[in-house]
Amino acid sequence: MTKLVVIGLDCAEPKLVFDEWIGDLPNIKSVIGAGVHGLMRSTIPPITVPAWTAMMTSRDPGQLGFYGFRNRSGWGYDDLYFANANYVKAKTVWNHLSRHRFRSMVLGVPQTYPPKPLNGIMVGCFLAPDKNAQYTWPEELRAELDMAADGDYIIDVKDFRTDDKDWLIEQIRVMTQRRFKAFRYFLGKGGFDFAMMVEMGVDRIHHGFWRFLDKNHRLYEPGNKYENTIHDYYVELDAEVGRVLDMLDSNTHVMIVSDHGAKSMVGAICINEWLAKKGLLTLNEHPTKPTKMKNSMIDWEKTKVWGEGGYYSRLFFNVKGREPKGVIDPKDYEKFRNDLVVELEAICDENGKNIGTRALKPEDVYREVNNVPPDLVVYLGNLDWRSAGTIGTPSVYLYENDTGPDDANHAEDAIFIWKGPGVSHEAQRKQVSIYDMAPTILDIFRITTPPEMIGKIIK
Repeated sequence: MTKLVVIGLDCAEPKLVFDEWIGDLPNIKSVIGAGVHGLMRSTIPPITVPAWTAMMTSRDPGQLGFYGFRNRSGWGYDDLYFANANYVKAKTVWNHLSRHRFRSMVLGVPQTYPPKPLNGIMVGCFLAPDKNAQYTWPEELRAELDMAADGDYIIDVKDFRTDDKDWLIEQIRVMTQRRFKAFRYFLGKGGFDFAMMVEMGVDRIHHGFWRFLDKNHRLYEPGNKYENTIHDYYVELDAEVGRVLDMLDSNTHVMIVSDHGAKSMVGAICINEWLAKKGLLTLNEHPTKPTKMKNSMIDWEKTKVWGEGGYYSRLFFNVKGREPKGVIDPKDYEKFRNDLVVELEAICDENGKNIGTRALKPEDVYREVNNVPPDLVVYLGNLDWRSAGTIGTPSVYLYENDTGPDDANHAEDAIFIWKGPGVSHEAQRKQVSIYDMAPTILDIFRITTPPEMIGKIIK
């Protein structure tokens, strides 16, 4: 009988896994040696939401209709929502498997809160506000889940952007141990054809400790206390993976994947401050100290563009007939957008060096553009810089994250590793797309790729 286990490692970085530390990761190395591996190109943008859902549906963010955690639900200025599972309308891998009477276990896969019924069990993701919410399906699974996880299953590390690094290390380690214990417990009970978990600890430890590892980071100090923290966590993670592998027979397919990689963050561009200096955004009263911008602060009748902070920037235009107090004439829209792309891509650092920004039009990068997209998707410094929404800063350049300590940004390439019956070993790495995962998983179970899926079966 066909079985597949997918171990998701959110933000696992290919250079660390495949190159720098592979000799210290014997269990992951064994899967690589028995199958195929390579880089997996992530979504635009390469962030947790929407990347995991894109992976499990083979639909791009434009088709899915959400472009990050926070999205506009309408053309109003305050119409924002968090894209949880209620907004996922596309069929996931486990939806298709359920229809074909295959049984699934889905644990912690991002954008599965609130959980939906399936043929199997589901533990929702970090979007659950706390454990008082119904984050498992069936609901009565919670008590057994806690029991399997040393008495307290941890949904996520709250407040991981902190200066208390010793506390953070311990929280991430304990979370990872308990989540893998729970996964192995339910795996050991049997009865699952498809089992998938996603561990968020990799992402959290990258954001918390990257500057201590990366010699090119501006805050790196040789011989610092936390220099080996990420490495040691990867070694522990590999041991957890090994304990899962020990439970599986040679006929079980195994995939180890991430949704995106990681890279050093140079700093942040205060995108709204930049727009204000360009005369494109006007506030009722411009603050004299760094302030989180609220839409109520904006003079809409004098504003053409505003932006959101995050690992990438979403820019929204104030268009006549579209937004309530729009000022951009629709006939001027495309010229205005083209001119702004040129200005964005000309952004330089404080030394006058162009940082390499990419400004993308949604309709150019997605097959469809559903719901309310940003007018521009902007990779500041090609993701070397993040976007800060703060206004009132003395400079557009910020070297401390405005939402708390954060050392890393996301990179576009993720990891892909697969072994199983009929999977030939290839010395050369493959380059695959995140959209190829769902068709490949269904093909393992001899399910024809649905026509709406945009990826290809990995051969």
